[in-house]
Amino acid sequence: MTAKQRKLGSGFGAESTAAEVLAGLDLSGTNVLITGGYSGLGLEATRAFAAAGAHVVVPARRPAVAAEALRAIPRTETWELDLSDLESVRVFADRFLETRRSLDILIAGAGVMAYPHRSVGPGWEAHLAINHLGHFALVNRLRPALDGARVVSVASSGHFLSDIRWHDPHFTEEYDHWRAYGQSKTANALFAVHLDALGADHGIHAFAVHPGSILTPLQRRIPRAQQVAQGWITEDGRPAPGFKTPAQGAATAVWAATSPLLDGHGGAYCQDCDIADPATTDDMLIGGVKPWATDPASAARLWHLSATLTTLNAFS
Repeated sequence: MTAKQRKLGSGFGAESTAAEVLAGLDLSGTNVLITGGYSGLGLEATRAFAAAGAHVVVPARRPAVAAEALRAIPRTETWELDLSDLESVRVFADRFLETRRSLDILIAGAGVMAYPHRSVGPGWEAHLAINHLGHFALVNRLRPALDGARVVSVASSGHFLSDIRWHDPHFTEEYDHWRAYGQSKTANALFAVHLDALGADHGIHAFAVHPGSILTPLQRRIPRAQQVAQGWITEDGRPAPGFKTPAQGAATAVWAATSPLLDGHGGAYCQDCDIADPATTDDMLIGGVKPWATDPASAARLWHLSATLTTLNAFS
């Protein structure tokens, strides 16, 4: 049975920043891995963890770009990883395991949005492949380093747009980039549900988070006029009311990775530095979580599908 979606009263909220969430915590000796940790929300999370004393590994498809972004942040290192390439995932994981380091926190934050129709690897739809299957493979490959770890899967209220398309997950039929993105965000949430169920006996707990609405490089493929039409930005280019700063957007993932309040609530979907309530509207700015993104049966079904596609299942 999945966690109950009911607020805990964390003391933080939508305006809290990642640095505020970690204020007073000494994370010296903590090993953190953050995919996407050199840009947008991931960069803010990296800054906050490093400032609290943690050592942060940042996998990156463009390691030189990542190294430059992290140059002034202590206790960080960048390794090459392309989540769309399962061989790259294997090489990265093998290299990490050779160091014999454990991971205390893994934040699966890298992702793409609104890609034109594109197939990855053996014909996988790109959003599902990069946002979900790449992370699924990474976590399974890193299984020996994860005992006692927290894994945070960065989902989104974009999951409102689509349940898993069991009949056609790779969009071999009519393609819609928003539904493809939405399906991948539902997959991110369901991944946390079943990972927690499988890993709990080894102290591995997983959570999904909705960071909120934030303008980051993730939206780079969306034309400015469309962003205005969708109410993301004003006519003069400023974030619309209700949008967070990147530092605020990173806070929920950082909170889910560290808060003792979440002990006993593994698999929960979180928002605004707390467990999210069930969604009662279709307004993605309000958020909450739809039932299809927390369903244990769907989570188990997606795990089986993902294990079949990647031929990986280190938690069985």
